[in-house]
Amino acid sequence: MIQRVLVRGAALGVAALALTGLGAIATMLSDAPERADANAAAPTVDSTSVLATMEGELAATRGELDRAHRILEFSGRYRIPADLAARIYDHATEAGLPAALGFQLVKIESNFENTARSYAAAIGLTQLRLLTARSYEPTIAASDLMNPDVNLRIGFSYLRDLLKQFDNDLPLALEAYNKGPTLVTSQLEEGLEVRGRYSRAVMGGMRKGS
Repeated sequence: MIQRVLVRGAALGVAALALTGLGAIATMLSDAPERADANAAAPTVDSTSVLATMEGELAATRGELDRAHRILEFSGRYRIPADLAARIYDHATEAGLPAALGFQLVKIESNFENTARSYAAAIGLTQLRLLTARSYEPTIAASDLMNPDVNLRIGFSYLRDLLKQFDNDLPLALEAYNKGPTLVTSQLEEGLEVRGRYSRAVMGGMRKGS
């Protein structure tokens, strides 16, 4: 994947350099003598359209290169395979979460172990309980949560929804992810301090880049 992106980036880079002469070519064509046959139209080059197309392709390639760079960075930082890093990165961004948050959540929850299970019957990379997962996909089975794509998709969607529920207060959303939103809401109503070690561990790891 990364090699394909690099090859495409190199090819588009060469094409971009050629654009500098495109305007001159268009001018030469427009200034050519008219043919004797007035009914025959000289071919024209729409340099603006070509330029817009190339700029769009170059922008897309820059985005792919940035994605590849960040995936490799997270892969090295957490010492995990690049394919797993790509899964976490893509599912976090698709859920609208910062990639760093997604990686740190998975580290704290499962230490990147896809088969991890907790004493509370939480499963997989994001340590989802089956009841929580079924609120998103009613027919899902416990074995499905061993699929990293399924687990990450639902786990990150759950965290995104908790952020909405708690007005984008990340520490509260993280504590709700760990303890459950019902308990956190009850603690808030009682005036208790909800933000604790779990949210500090996730957010501290994000800041340190560890």
